[in-house]
Amino acid sequence: MKYRLFSFLVALLLLSACNGLEAGQAPEISAERIKAHVAYLANDRLEGRGPGTRGEFLTTEYLASEFKMAGLKPIGQRGTYFQPVPLVRVVTSPKSTLQAVKGETTLNIPCEEGFSGTSQTQKELEEFDAEAVFVGHGITAPEFQWDDYQNVDVKGKIVVLFTNEPPSDDPKFFGGKALTYYGRWTYKFEEAARRGAKACFIIHTNETAGYPFSVVRPLEGAQLRREPGQPGLAFAGWLTSEAGEKLLGLAGRTVDGALKEANTKVFKPYSLGINLKGHISTNVEKFVSNNVIGIVEGSDSALKSEAIIFTAHWDHLGIGRAVLGDAIYNGAADNATGCALLLELARAWSVQSPRPKRSAIFLAVTAEEKGLLGSKYYTQNPLIPLGKTALNMNFDMILPLGVPESVVVTGAERTTAWPAVKAAAEKNGLEIEADQRAHLGIFYRSDHFSMAHAGVPAFSVTAGMKIKGKPKDFAIKAYKEFNDKAYHSPQDELKPDWDFSGFVVLARFTLDVAREAADANELPTWNAGDEFRPARDKHGVK
Repeated sequence: MKYRLFSFLVALLLLSACNGLEAGQAPEISAERIKAHVAYLANDRLEGRGPGTRGEFLTTEYLASEFKMAGLKPIGQRGTYFQPVPLVRVVTSPKSTLQAVKGETTLNIPCEEGFSGTSQTQKELEEFDAEAVFVGHGITAPEFQWDDYQNVDVKGKIVVLFTNEPPSDDPKFFGGKALTYYGRWTYKFEEAARRGAKACFIIHTNETAGYPFSVVRPLEGAQLRREPGQPGLAFAGWLTSEAGEKLLGLAGRTVDGALKEANTKVFKPYSLGINLKGHISTNVEKFVSNNVIGIVEGSDSALKSEAIIFTAHWDHLGIGRAVLGDAIYNGAADNATGCALLLELARAWSVQSPRPKRSAIFLAVTAEEKGLLGSKYYTQNPLIPLGKTALNMNFDMILPLGVPESVVVTGAERTTAWPAVKAAAEKNGLEIEADQRAHLGIFYRSDHFSMAHAGVPAFSVTAGMKIKGKPKDFAIKAYKEFNDKAYHSPQDELKPDWDFSGFVVLARFTLDVAREAADANELPTWNAGDEFRPARDKHGVK
């Protein structure tokens, strides 16, 4: 009964009047509505919003109902707000084994405590016993004259490597201090699979990964259903730094020493003289999750077939290992905040007068935490052709710290929408700030990357580190505390001291950028020479 009363009160708050705007009048943005959305989405009853669970049903039904109340038109399957995403849940048995064998010496590496990960073949059992080859950072980047697989055939072998990429201060060499996609763990597994490796193990360090081993420790994952003939690793996983130390010790090497080797231009891959022997038992379960999608049609009879797209992921980690007595991974900041902003933007966009010329899609995607799967599936099955998709603005893990005086829009400067972004920032009193977490590859870690990779100009919008009325280091300390104590843990819950007033500024900034793109004569594209420009060109956007 208490829960029903709570839901009723939330619905009353969210059902505030939003019709009858005069021409040119800016739609109201409510920090209280955004907070109410977060309160609902991060409630324990939603059980951490795990894909394929009861929590998903409650989450997606809520999002769909809010889209409907906002006046969005459903464009999902059979006239609904849902786009089904076929997934496979893969859960590695904690009884799985991994051994490193050198001559008469056998090193047992315990599951979870020493290694973690999942199989990509979507089979219930994978066994391997193969030579281990150290391939540095596992990168093949001809444009940077870098090849960690130079003159080595790893087909059927086990590759051992580090995440991240060679350190650089030169923006023309692996992006300088900012991480490129070559540094992401997803790329490492993809390249290893392309090379025909049997399995891939990344040696974890806090410095190279940018987060503790606890983030990659879970043995449960999800994947898009595998197509016949698609390359996949028998095991794609991680070793703790301690396990890596012991493994490399069998070869007379150390983690620090191997990393220093991997960072040099003269690095050459080499066999560790060790076999890795694995017995990986996996529970495989097919299921269907859902993206939630709605559209506000544009006013121009010709341009309404094109669209702006706003995205945020609705999923988090569900119910898992208890931490401090709590096992529900609520995901309040990650990413109830992004979804709440998405809902408020949908409500505001739908009441604009006059309506923008192009349409606007609002897309809450599934399985971001499993590897951007929902957004990747959408780019493979778009409901508006990607060549007619003007711009993607994404929202992910925005800490409610107050009114920002700066905004982070990493990647926007690489697009022809950049002048509009700068103008909107100036209009809203925001300084455009470089992403202080760029060295962690943040650009490649959220759903806008799926769009960018498919050619759509895309970037995330989040507050910068300058907060009105707060000390210079306030936001930096807040993000560090969140990363250390709450990120991907049950402690990511709605906090009573969170200040949502800054979401109003971010929403207005976003609307200004999006309106400009929606009314522009030409579709935005990536700048000449950008890594994503060829994909945009293939869609016929020049």
